[in-house]
Amino acid sequence: MIPQFLDKIIKLRLYRDENERANFSIMDKSRKILFISQFTLAASLKKGNRPSFDNAESPLVAEDLYNKAIAYLRDKGLEVGVGEFGAHMEVSYTNMGPQTFIWELNGDNFQ
Repeated sequence: MIPQFLDKIIKLRLYRDENERANFSIMDKSRKILFISQFTLAASLKKGNRPSFDNAESPLVAEDLYNKAIAYLRDKGLEVGVGEFGAHMEVSYTNMGPQTFIWELNGDNFQ
């Protein structure tokens, strides 16, 4: 399932062509990706005022998945910038457009 999810990311047509239509993927253009682990995305705020991380993977499983994902992306020919798994990091980037995508993994599917 992880390769399928990563393929979706790298094939997503985000870059605009000469007609301003999103027709190019990262594989067509920069071939660079910043891949950083962020367990806080697994937080649940359904109950109370304290975030719950019960749905997050264990650190050992998560780190293994993270490293396998990085290797997969590199095997696809991408230049992969990475963070340090489990570290407190300050990350900055420039958002190059009005688009933000949030995908949720639901079992073997993603939306």
